[in-house]
Formats: sequence, C-alpha cells, structure tokens
Amino acid sequence: MCWRKNKSYAILCWTGGDRISIPAGEKIADGKASAWRNCFDLSEWAGAFGDLGTFIPFVVGYVTILKVDPRGILFVFGVMLIFNGLYYRTPIPVQPMKAIGGAAITQAAVITPGVVWGAGIFTGLFWLAMGLTGAMSFVAKIISRPVIKGIALGLGLSFIIEGIRLMTTDFIVAVVALAVTFMLLNNKRVPAMFVLIILGIIAALVKNPGLYGQLSGIHFDFRLPHFTIGQVAWSDFIKGTLILGIAQVPLTLGNAVMVTTAENNRLFPRRPVTEKKIAISHGVMNLFSPLLGGIPMCHGAGGMAGHVRFGAHTGGALVILGVVLLAAGLFFSSSVLLIFEIFPPSILGVFLFFAGLELASSARDAGKEKSDYYILLVTAGFATWNMGVGFLAGFLMQELIKRKIFKV
Repeated sequence: MCWRKNKSYAILCWTGGDRISIPAGEKIADGKASAWRNCFDLSEWAGAFGDLGTFIPFVVGYVTILKVDPRGILFVFGVMLIFNGLYYRTPIPVQPMKAIGGAAITQAAVITPGVVWGAGIFTGLFWLAMGLTGAMSFVAKIISRPVIKGIALGLGLSFIIEGIRLMTTDFIVAVVALAVTFMLLNNKRVPAMFVLIILGIIAALVKNPGLYGQLSGIHFDFRLPHFTIGQVAWSDFIKGTLILGIAQVPLTLGNAVMVTTAENNRLFPRRPVTEKKIAISHGVMNLFSPLLGGIPMCHGAGGMAGHVRFGAHTGGALVILGVVLLAAGLFFSSSVLLIFEIFPPSILGVFLFFAGLELASSARDAGKEKSDYYILLVTAGFATWNMGVGFLAGFLMQELIKRKIFKV
C-alpha cells in the first residue's frame, strides 16, 4: 500500500488491493493503520537522497580530519536506515549529530575516534534512560506548540542560510539548479532529485576535468567493519561526555525528538509516533553505532523535511538509502570520498535550501494569539544561532508569559 497527496490533500492508499481515500486529518482505525506499507517507487527513490546536504559534509569531515574509517560509518548508517524504514514506515531520518560532529571536527587536535565513540555511548545511555523512565513524556507535556514550531522555523532558516552560502561557491550552477528544482518539485515523472544529481555530475566534471580520471579509480573492495568498542577507554568516555555529548542534549531534545515527532504526526497522521519512542530510538541507535565504528546519530527534523520535499512519503526511501550506503560501506569504502566528489557544494546547498523551506513552512500553524508568535519568534531567532539556546529561550518566554510576568 502506498499513498500520495492529491490536490485536495486527501491521502490515497491501497489496502488489500482496494483503493481508498481518507482526509489527511482523519483518525484511522488501528487495523487500517497497521496495513500501511512502504513504497519503492520513483518518488521514494528521489526522496531517499534528499538528506545528503547534511550527511555528506559531516561524513567527509569525520573521514578526512578525524581519520574515522568510512566502513563503519557507512555500514552503521545503512543498517540503521533500513531498520528505521522498516519499523516506522515513514521517512524519519537518520543523520549525524550536528553539535557533536561540528565540535569533533573543529577540535580535531584533541578529539580522537575513541572520544567520538565515547560520546555516542553517553548519548545512547542518556536517551534510552529518558525514554524508559518516562522523563521524555513529562518534558513533552510542558513544552508548548510555539516553542516546537519555533525550533522548526529556526532550523529551517539555518538550513536556508547555509544552503545559500554553499550555493555561492558556484552561483551559476546553483541558479540553474534552483530554477529546475522549483519547476519539477511536484513532477512525478521527472523527480527534481534526479535532475539535480545529473546537474551535479556535469558541473563537477566541467569544473574539474581531471575528476573523470579520478572517478575511474573507484574499485570494488569488499571489507567487513570491525568491532571498535574495545578501543574506547574510560578516559574517552569521560572526554566524549563532557566535551561533545552534553552540548548535544538540548539540540537533540528540541530538533531530533520533539520537532521530528511533531512533523511526523503532522505529515503522517496514520503512522503517529511519541516522544518516548523517538527518545528510545536515539538510545538504541547510539549504543549500536560505536560497536562497529559508527558516529553519533539522530532523527533530525531537517532530514525528514529533505526526504519529504524531494518525494519520500514512506519508510521505503530510508530502506533505499540504507541499501545504497550499506553497499558503499561493504564494497567501496576505500573510494567513498571520490564518490562524494560528484556532489558539488552548490548542489548540496540546493538540497539544504529546499529542506529548509519545507521545515520553516511548517511553523505557520504555531497558534493564533500574539503571545504565541512572540514565543515562536524568540525561539526561532535564538535557534538560528544555537538550537539548544533557542529551545531554552523559547521555554523561558513561554513560562514568563504563562505566569503573566511578561505581557505582550
């Protein structure tokens, strides 16, 4: 069973061979909800690659600067994407954790792969505890809708700004890519993603003719990932927790748990999730990842926006991307940096730009009161600088208005 939205925003689905049409906001009986199936059509293939704008830069940084083996990174991402796609059956993404990744790459002089894996272990334990103890459910109850929407707006604007910065590296290519993407956004026969990839390959080869010869060096090289947990010392765990892990917590709370939950339930009301379930999912992923040399990962809302904007509507997109990354990790890990060079920064910027538009536009229903918009804008404003600070600022504004300390 697959579904797509028609012009009146009804959900079209097929159950047992029958085609039914259901309004997007209507509640569905459990029996019908359980019949939801993943799709693997052209749109899902296009949407599968909608999150590469954040994935590729972080993986390249980990591999080139921190010297983390790409085998483990790609293998773990592949396994987790396939698992999440089959389990959730909606495009809930699997992304590198941005605060941990950014701090690790910029502080490479004092950060080792062991410290990164230690941060992953802390992250896994923390979110597993948050989910299993019920603490995440309690936090979710006290955070208002404008704060959640403010995080989405702030993250969306951050993606747009970063996308524009990347697009300026080759402005002509970016303008052409933007125009083509706008024209093909809702084209089912010619998905925009495939055209962007072709444009990226052509632009990369024109700008760097020697790349063609380099790409010919891509070769089959089967290697299994190895266990790395034994390489994590107690000092790595402590350093990873204090330098990397703790700083990631508020970002994950706001963006990867609460906003992702809200976006999934808004877009896919027939496959709802809870903050508790998403928190536990973070815990499981990050306890598994360090075992085989993977990096800390999350369900960032920007990733969902990227997948959906370019056509994904089921977990099939995650399964497709997972199989691609799994194959790359097992058979082409020694050539992965060469493969990534076919995606110029200007094209990755277009990916981010449209993911940002999709996410920021979701903030339009934050509330009707003037105070709701104040909370939304305060949260978003600080979130464009720092997601954790934005979350805390929005929550503080929410409480001050609720207690009538501030009047707007």
